Amino acid sequence: MKTLILAVLAIGLASPAFAQSQSCTAQAAEKKLAGAAKTSFVAKCEKDAGAACDKQAADKKLAGAAKTSFTTKCVKDAMGT
Repeated sequence: MKTLILAVLAIGLASPAFAQSQSCTAQAAEKKLAGAAKTSFVAKCEKDAGAACDKQAADKKLAGAAKTSFTTKCVKDAMGT
């Protein structure tokens, strides 16, 4: 139960972290990317977001299901999906 509560709390705290920056999808649209360039840009952006989210999870000392839930939500928010 504690893990579930921590996961929900962590997800709630993840949203403001990326709310200030544009999503990967929005950045690609703003740059008017299409085709392979868009795919490459979005893939790199997703990789970078994953690394940033992992670091945030480590900073919050999350582990197990809480870390997985936090990271998944964090990357999803960064991607704009």
